[in-house]
Amino acid sequence: MEPNQAKLAVEESSCGGGRGPAVRTICVFCGSRPGNRPSFSAAALDLGKQLVSHWITHSQSDRVRQSVAILLELEVMLMLMLALALSKCQVERQLDLVYGGGSGGLMGLVSKTVHDGGRHVLGVIPSALLPQEVSGETFGEVKVVRDMHERKSEMAKHADAFVALPGGYGTIEELLEIIAWAQLGIHNKPVGLLNVDGYYNSLLSLFDKGVEEGFIDAAARNIFVLADTAAELLTKLTAAAVVDDDGAAAAAGVKRKRS
Repeated sequence: MEPNQAKLAVEESSCGGGRGPAVRTICVFCGSRPGNRPSFSAAALDLGKQLVSHWITHSQSDRVRQSVAILLELEVMLMLMLALALSKCQVERQLDLVYGGGSGGLMGLVSKTVHDGGRHVLGVIPSALLPQEVSGETFGEVKVVRDMHERKSEMAKHADAFVALPGGYGTIEELLEIIAWAQLGIHNKPVGLLNVDGYYNSLLSLFDKGVEEGFIDAAARNIFVLADTAAELLTKLTAAAVVDDDGAAAAAGVKRKRS
């Protein structure tokens, strides 16, 4: 695919063009605790809302404009303002969720928000963690598996892309393994880091140190996408998912290494 074609493909995917979003299910890695900062919980709620919001295509915008014209015939200024807003294709989504199956912390916030928004939620949890991570109501479908290895494999199987919110050792381990799988060519699904309040800055510095010391290839340093907000991150993930080869990925601002 030529760079210009790749750019067009990305633009179409983010403006409701032809084929719609390539990403339909997001795997979210996140903490079973809320963390100490309110911004972590706020980011989890915002991510859930961004996942369940609706696509507004140009044809749908036209229908809404017609209804507005009928109902607001005399409100010319309001109609013009509304038409202007609707003429811009909304980068919104209807995405399902797969996550670690816990009921508390950031896990609980994301899963409840997506479930309440009418999207499918799949929680995958090892039987040994049920007493620790399921202390209240769970939302959607919960699949109990044998161990952590099966949990990660099952989550990866159902996901089209991956997002990491703040979390502890488990979240970081899941994130690093899915990045390593991408580097090894086991999958080519996009991976995103939601860097809320700079939570992952130290990890990013460690990656830079790995490049500096010759343990990580410079190209592999950018194997994932990074953003401070859920909306920006999901837009980048969608753009990364619709490109098909390394040249297209580079045109979309996403570099991947396949060994």
